[in-house]
Amino acid sequence: MEKHWKLSNEEFEDKFSKNTFRPLWFTHEAHLRLAWIYINKYGKEIALKMYKNQLYDFAIKYKAETKFNATITFASIQIMSYYINKSVSNDFKNFIEEFPQLKNNFKEILRTHYSSDIFTSAEAKKNILQPDLVAF
Repeated sequence: MEKHWKLSNEEFEDKFSKNTFRPLWFTHEAHLRLAWIYINKYGKEIALKMYKNQLYDFAIKYKAETKFNATITFASIQIMSYYINKSVSNDFKNFIEEFPQLKNNFKEILRTHYSSDIFTSAEAKKNILQPDLVAF
């Protein structure tokens, strides 16, 4: 089990919002959990603003600005929101079990929306690019 599970959703959100979350605990699954917490608590629009700003601040704090990608951040919230709306789960553990492709094949899900390589594109890192294949 990943280390972020040591924290309740409230502790997870608090530590991330105060930029005191342990960087080694912030795995792909932890990214998904943060998006899940924010969307469920604040709705998609507010979640996107919070997620984007706090991820960027986290990247700056740990000198990983080059890893921040505005397009992937935007797409992550859109994708998570879609799956949350389809879900019958009321907690993240059950949610990720219900949709394991989010944890195991997230890049492939992104590639169904974008034909270009948004993972390395300088433009995608700086600005939110809308999908050119399938809209959210």
